[in-house]
Amino acid sequence: MQLRMLIIACLLLVPMSVPAADEEYGYPIPGAYEATILGTPSNLMPTFPAKMHTRQLLLDAVPGREKPTVFFYDEGLSCTFAFQKKKAPLVFLIAGSGSNDRASKLLTMMKAFYSQGFHVITLPSPTHANFIVSASQSRIPGDLADDAADLYRVMEIAWNEVQGDIEVSSFNLCGYSLGASEAAFVAKLDEERKQFNFRKVMMINPAVSLYGAAARIEELLQHIPGGPEKEGAFFNRMLSKFSQYYRYGNFVDINEDFLYSIYQSRLFSPQETGGLIGLTFRISLAGMIFASDVMTNSGYVVPKNRVLTATEPLSDYFMVCTHLSYFQYFNEYFYPYFQKRRPGLSKEELIKAESLSSIEGYLKSTDKFGVMANENDFLMSAAELDYLRRLFGERLKVYPRGGHLGNLEYKDNLAYMVAFFR
Repeated sequence: MQLRMLIIACLLLVPMSVPAADEEYGYPIPGAYEATILGTPSNLMPTFPAKMHTRQLLLDAVPGREKPTVFFYDEGLSCTFAFQKKKAPLVFLIAGSGSNDRASKLLTMMKAFYSQGFHVITLPSPTHANFIVSASQSRIPGDLADDAADLYRVMEIAWNEVQGDIEVSSFNLCGYSLGASEAAFVAKLDEERKQFNFRKVMMINPAVSLYGAAARIEELLQHIPGGPEKEGAFFNRMLSKFSQYYRYGNFVDINEDFLYSIYQSRLFSPQETGGLIGLTFRISLAGMIFASDVMTNSGYVVPKNRVLTATEPLSDYFMVCTHLSYFQYFNEYFYPYFQKRRPGLSKEELIKAESLSSIEGYLKSTDKFGVMANENDFLMSAAELDYLRRLFGERLKVYPRGGHLGNLEYKDNLAYMVAFFR
């Protein structure tokens, strides 16, 4: 069981100029699924100074909120603050779906910016339980406008917390995956409120359409033997392969080097690797659904008015949640809530609202944006990649491989990211 939880945790952390980058690009993993899971081998990541001035922020983002007993451990919204001893630009970093403020990719980005003289504040994803419990006004994540408003409020609170300790020359914003899409909506909100007047905004592997991206992840589960209904047996088989490889290898930790070695051994077929991505998405989605359901007392999974204690076993609720697809969440929980808030709202209108096309005019009107994407990102259709090319033109950088976020920590990608803000 301990090994299983370590693998789950590890995988959860794993959660264009117009032409593509040339074929001399050194990121080594060609397969989209493999790259997504394995990320960047450690020898291809940059090295950073060991010492950073950091501190953890615990923010009271919704004053007076009463939190259910089951979330007894949640003492406030957790953000990580890295600061320079001199005047410097500050960049807010938004995590990807299901990730907290100390996700491995987010911390690598923080180190990259810090090493080049930036102040940094990392923010958890609005889909992470800590954000749902401590910062979400609706407590129902997934609406880009609502989530952006929550993120913006959190940024204001974080800035009020630290502004007496640092000097800031400019404010900037960066996010990856879902966090990239949210960054676009946060920037648009800032144009109206003008609290930060963001100088530069970078979107890394954004989802053009949240619904479309989630649908493509769900499709990966169709590739496993027996389809989604057999996901438990599939996971156990994958776990067995992990365990056998670990037992006969010379590994101390289950880390990215271990996973990269598994990739080199050809232990998984492409279909199995894709199914594994689908499973990690379901695990992340399960945590989001559970936290939202408890916070709203909606009765979707946990019976209405059922008080969960701090010691109550949650495994049955977790298993129910892992078998809920994104489509079920959207149709049975998410859409009904927004339909009540916006009478007459159709599903098609809501799906469009959760896409970059809903703020296309704004994205076309400003040159503060930069976008990084991968040619083989399976969460994006060819048509959507072409849409990004038309929308952003020379502000868009496309790499030939990397899957979804697999090359985010690659040294060339990080160098390009930081250089954009210079």
